[in-house]
Amino acid sequence: MARLEEDHEDILQEATALVERVELDVDGIDGPLVVGFRKASGPAFFFAADPVYQFNSQGQLRRGYRQGRLLKAEAGKLIELTRERTSSSVNLNRHPLDEQQCNDYLAQLEEHLEELRHALESGSFRVTGQVPADADVVGRVVQWLAGRTGRPGIADLPNA
Repeated sequence: MARLEEDHEDILQEATALVERVELDVDGIDGPLVVGFRKASGPAFFFAADPVYQFNSQGQLRRGYRQGRLLKAEAGKLIELTRERTSSSVNLNRHPLDEQQCNDYLAQLEEHLEELRHALESGSFRVTGQVPADADVVGRVVQWLAGRTGRPGIADLPNA
């Protein structure tokens, strides 16, 4: 996942796997919002440092980040990964989300994406950076958001 643990990461510059990306200042959304697209894949939405939503080319949720924890799709379910540091290693502990936790996360995702869609359609945002500079990344985001129908499915794999 293109994210460091430090809050000061410059996602716009460092998320080079997102070949088209834009940083936005959106009315009503705290912190910078970065949206980018991997080559031949779906978008990734970074609402400041947390939450993060990443989709595959079929529009299925493949990865996320919430409350300081990584989420990954596995066989149509969401698995939470918690880092445990020891003196000699960093381990990832797995915890499948139960149905209520998954529904809560997906409801939050829907709320965030709908708020963003409304802001983009109403012009309540400012572009604060973009890579590449001449791409219509905002137009691509608007198109992707408008093409969504209902709650996204969860991917079988976390890969793009």
